[in-house]
Amino acid sequence: MEHLNSFPPVADRNATTLILGSMPGIKSLNENEYYAHPHNAFWKIMGELVCAHPQLPYEQRLEVLKQSGIALWDVLLSCTREGSLDADIKHEQVNDFASFFADHPHITHVYFNGAKAEQSFRNFVLGKQALPKLTLQRLPSTSPAHAGMRYEEKLLEWRNITGHAPV
Repeated sequence: MEHLNSFPPVADRNATTLILGSMPGIKSLNENEYYAHPHNAFWKIMGELVCAHPQLPYEQRLEVLKQSGIALWDVLLSCTREGSLDADIKHEQVNDFASFFADHPHITHVYFNGAKAEQSFRNFVLGKQALPKLTLQRLPSTSPAHAGMRYEEKLLEWRNITGHAPV
């Protein structure tokens, strides 16, 4: 099992919405980019919702997210995992959300990119760190491993984020 560390958050001080994944996959860790796997639908969805199109250079996509009031991070600071599947995550250590929310006081909505992100947040963060009042919602995973839902169905549910971000 490999010991893995996540990325720092991508966030503007005026962010109103936070999207949380669980832990970057192997391709993302190797590329040092959130959602780098070419079959992950995250950037395609962000392209449709806030114009952070996958064809844009990575840094430009991050800038578009920030200008749209969207912050991006992972629940886990570190873990052990073989491969990229969330089901294989063990020895979870979570990020410091109390400090993050103190530094980003305008965030009111947190969206989880899949079940593992939500489960880890609820199990290891809620009730254990001082957090502001937040609206929490799980969205379907954009991972290619979550093939039980068509892209159009995922996009429809992901549209919820635009109601809370000043797009």
